[in-house]
Amino acid sequence: MNSLNEIFQLNLFDNMDQVSILDMVVALGLAFILGLFIRTVYKKTFKGVMYSESFGVALMALTLISTLIILATTSKIILSLKMVGALSVIRFRTAVKEPLDTAFLFWAISIGVILGAGLIPIAILGSLFIGITMILFVNRKSNETP
Repeated sequence: MNSLNEIFQLNLFDNMDQVSILDMVVALGLAFILGLFIRTVYKKTFKGVMYSESFGVALMALTLISTLIILATTSKIILSLKMVGALSVIRFRTAVKEPLDTAFLFWAISIGVILGAGLIPIAILGSLFIGITMILFVNRKSNETP
């Protein structure tokens, strides 16, 4: 019973040594760079009527925020449960008009999660592969008529 009580105690600075400042700076720096890359690919592949710069910035922010959440939740079980509960309350109020926009949202969030988990090669190579795939196939002209 004593160990169960220890799990649910939340002391703010108990686990600060589990994530070093250098790891945090590297993860957030790479999240910023890959967020810029995702934003650039979105801008190059956008086919809608009016481009929204705020959506591109939101993609960058989602990458950074999800990295920060994963960095924070790796230290305490109860904190990770609280963060998941808080995130489940949030939902998109605006309708996503293009299915491709949803793909970009998932891409940004997943890269943030992967970077926060410390899997840097997967994040970089995955982003390059997804970015090249998006650029090649989104703007591709089809010879078929619907």
